[in-house]
Amino acid sequence: MTSSASWPHPVPRISEAERRERLERLRAAMDAAGVAGLLLGSTESLRYFTGFVWHASERLCGALVTRDRLVYIVPGFEVSRFETLPHLPGECAAWQEDEDPAALVASLLGLGTLALDEQLPLFVYHRLATLLGLVRLCDGGPLVSAQRIRKSPAEIALIRHAMGLTRQVQATAQAAMRPGVRASEIVALIDAEHRRLGADGGSTFAIVSFGAATALPHGADGDQVLEAGDLILVDTGCRLDGYHSDLTRTYSLEAPEAEIARIWAIEREAQDAVFAAARPGAPSAALDEAARAVLARHGLGPDYRLPGLPHRAGHGLGLEIHEQPYIVRGNARALEPGMCFSVEPMIVLPGRFGIRLEDHVVVTETGAEWFTRPQGSVTDLG
Repeated sequence: MTSSASWPHPVPRISEAERRERLERLRAAMDAAGVAGLLLGSTESLRYFTGFVWHASERLCGALVTRDRLVYIVPGFEVSRFETLPHLPGECAAWQEDEDPAALVASLLGLGTLALDEQLPLFVYHRLATLLGLVRLCDGGPLVSAQRIRKSPAEIALIRHAMGLTRQVQATAQAAMRPGVRASEIVALIDAEHRRLGADGGSTFAIVSFGAATALPHGADGDQVLEAGDLILVDTGCRLDGYHSDLTRTYSLEAPEAEIARIWAIEREAQDAVFAAARPGAPSAALDEAARAVLARHGLGPDYRLPGLPHRAGHGLGLEIHEQPYIVRGNARALEPGMCFSVEPMIVLPGRFGIRLEDHVVVTETGAEWFTRPQGSVTDLG
């Protein structure tokens, strides 16, 4: 694989050998499904199997995986750039601006069924459907997600290290909080700290909310100013070799009012209930129900009613910040060792405040392990 900048972290990048193993497992699954080829777009699945990273646009750029070939589909004028980027060795099939990349894919496939990356743009699907016919197309999502949903030891190590970096950043942000500080100042500090600690490109996102804005799960527009006594919510993350961290803390700089302290304690109880329910074989939906049962015992909810929990209790984490398994009602998917997901059963009191404590776990052979230790108290990140 073509090398890139030096890697300063104690945790190694995903190796070429691991990516080759992924491709071989994919090909075995394709054979079992009677699929002749799988087309990957400019998606995280392309990175997962080949190490090649490309931002999606109106031009198809990706890779075709067949039983014995790996062929990169690249716009002709981008080939020189492609050659400089990390990727598993393979053929490169270029298409020019006046040519049809879907026709190129069809010619490379030959006979047989083509599975499609579930995140391919619709315009690619429509063109392939015209050329090959719907009968020769199928959803490649299940073939891909069956591999990506269970993380390898190397993936788990990267996520664990990224989560540790963000945990340090959260502590730095808390130390900088004072009445009069702007949310934008804390966002800038969070980004600088992620960069200083070695995250790829700084923060992937940072939500900093004060007071009543903490009741908005994804934050408020505008630049807030922290006032004395305000509740604080900080949700942020970074990436290492593509793998995400995602960590939320809700706290007060001083002893909070009794209702905030009560709801905060219920939130921690709900987190612990989700963790206790996380074990191999458990349906994902059971973890969401464990959180809602705690809230209902305390007179919150039920279901999605407010005050209560307005969204799912968690989401998978890996190369995408939100991926399978989703910890949500109705998801019967059984947990398996290697699955990684958030535990964040947020409690919202509309117009007043919200409490979200978000940590992530990895499922083990016997239960689950935290990537980060949950928050200690409403005034102590722990």
